[in-house]
This record gives sequence, structure tokens and C-alpha cells, in this order.
Amino acid sequence: MNITILGTAFPLRGGIAHYNALLAAALGTAHTVDTVTFKRQYPAFLFPGKTQQESGEAVTASPAPQLVDSINPLNWVRVGRMLRDRRPDILIFKYWLPFFGPCFGTIARIVRSNNHTRIICICDNVLPHERRPFDVSFTRYAFAAVDAFIVQSSAVERELQQMLPRARYRHVPHPVYNIFGAASDKAQARARLGITDERVILFFGYVRRYKGLHVLLQAMPDLLTHIPVRLLVVGEFYDDEQSYRDQVRALGLEHAVTLHADYVPNEQVGEYFSAADAVVLPYVSATQSGIAQIAYNFDRPVIATNVGGLAEVVIDGRTGYVVPPDDPESLATAIARFYREGRGPEFGEQVHTEKRKYSWENLVAAIQELGGMAP
Repeated sequence: MNITILGTAFPLRGGIAHYNALLAAALGTAHTVDTVTFKRQYPAFLFPGKTQQESGEAVTASPAPQLVDSINPLNWVRVGRMLRDRRPDILIFKYWLPFFGPCFGTIARIVRSNNHTRIICICDNVLPHERRPFDVSFTRYAFAAVDAFIVQSSAVERELQQMLPRARYRHVPHPVYNIFGAASDKAQARARLGITDERVILFFGYVRRYKGLHVLLQAMPDLLTHIPVRLLVVGEFYDDEQSYRDQVRALGLEHAVTLHADYVPNEQVGEYFSAADAVVLPYVSATQSGIAQIAYNFDRPVIATNVGGLAEVVIDGRTGYVVPPDDPESLATAIARFYREGRGPEFGEQVHTEKRKYSWENLVAAIQELGGMAP
């Protein structure tokens, strides 16, 4: 079968680009797959980061053709006609922001007019964490042109059912990100990063308010009264960086918090996860998190809040702990307990077992079924 993936891909950066690369590779074991990406993903004034381009090594053999302009309707028509005439058996979109609804919805309508191509949408979200005008209308416009959906958490499943009660979909857990290699020796990783602390926890990824870094920082003074811990905050700030630095200073945490406020190239990601004892996801709201799947790749336990689908991935008392959101005291208690009871090795072993169900093969099987290709 011929399958086209339209979405973020190298030379663009980020977790969605990584996801699409791994999906293409998994599908490519049995099908012909090509990927089309953006020549303009976000207008500069809407993009909160420093650059949209990947600075590290590619996770695919070659860059995807950069053809799609997210804000140019004439471009959507051209790309739609091109893909319509190619007649792929399946066209896959990954949907994470309603901003892309008009673009994706227009292209999908044109492509499916060939009466051959089936449109499958993989939903990170139905509606975003941070709501904006037209979110619902843009999403409805895009989804009306979709034949079937993949959801990856119960929270997103409920949102899809509320918006489209008759939607055809499959619930498949978010697969593990296995593109960053295996874990290296913890002591050596810390030495390479210049870390001398005995205990290290990691907050990783883009910093936005809903991800709850401010809550984790609020938890640190209480945690430090129980046990000395180094917090690594690693990722580019899509929020006001200075406000977090001011919070660190106001709480007197300069000795215990390291801020690496920049995007981490692919080849360096493993160093930070290898250096950590556990990964902390203090989200205030969420549907799911790809960071948990990176942590699982490195057999690292996760301490997360009970929002969205995080508690579906983090098994409380087995692969980490799950605590109430926006509750610094509970978060501090869970991290202290993790160290006090020495749960790291046990949880790591459970993660190694649990992650087997988060396979790309399961996702491929669902796509084949929804695309009418199940054996």
C-alpha cells in the first residue's frame, strides 16, 4: 500500500517530527511510505521558540520535501491537488493544534475527492490545553474531512466522542520514543554533564504553563527539607523564562536547580535521561505526554500528576508515582518517598516490562485496520 504522512518532519524539529519519523519507519516495513512537511509551519509571530529547524542529527535518512504553507490557502489547494493525483491509499495527519485545522481540512477534502484515498487523523489533542477563539470551529472543519481517527489516551477519546459521537476510531497508546538510543552509565552521564549530586530528577521538554514547572519549583523547598536533590530543567522556554528564574531565586533554590534553557539536539537527549534517577511531569493539565515515552525508553521511572492520560502510562507504585495536580506538597512527598524507600531499581525494572505494550507495531496494525488493509 502507498501511504503519505503530512506533518512536521525533519528538517523541522520537535517531538511530532520524531513521532512521524518513527511512524514512517514502522509503516515502511510493509508499505511504501512518503512524508510531506511544512515549508512554513508557524508564522514567525506565532512561534514562541528560537527556531523551528532541527540543529542536531536527522532521525530519518533524508529530509522530507517541504511543500506545505500553513497560512496560504492557495498552497493548500496546490498541495491537495498534487496528493489527490498521487492517489495514496492512506493520507495520515497528526493533529495537535486547531491552528492547522483549515490547512489540514482543505487538503484532506481535495485529496479524498479522488474517491480512493482514506484520511486518518492521529489526535494528540482534540482541543488544546490553552484555548483560543475558533478552536472548536477549526477542529470541526478538519475532522469533517477525516475517515477515521487514532486516539492515544482516554482523555482524547472522550473529547473525540463528545465532538463526533459517531467517529470511527481506535485507541492505541502512544508508542515509546526509541530514536535516542539506549541509556548510558548514570555516573558517566553525570560526569559528562558536570553533575556531582547524588540524587537527580529531570524536568524535560518545552516549558509552558500547563506543564507545571512552577508547581515543581514550589515543591522543591519542602523536598529539600527531607532529602538533597538536584533538579535538572532541560528545554526551551515557550513561557516567560525570567519568571521561572525569579521563582528559583525567590525560593532560594539556586544551589539545587540547574536550568538548561535551550532545545536539546537529538544526539544529546540520552545524556540527560541517563543522568536522572526519575523524570517528573508536574502537569497542571494534559491529555498525554511524549516525555513519559522518552523516559520509558531509558527505563526511567516517572512521577506525574493525575491529569489527562498520564495515569494510564505511569502505574502508581509500579513504574512511578501519580499525585494530584497543582499540589506541591504531594509532589514533594512522592519524590522524597521515591528516594527514601529506594524504589529506583524496582521501578526501572517495572518500566522495562511495562513499555513493551507501547509498540509501533500496535499503531501500524490499527492504521491498517482503519485503512481497510487488515489481513
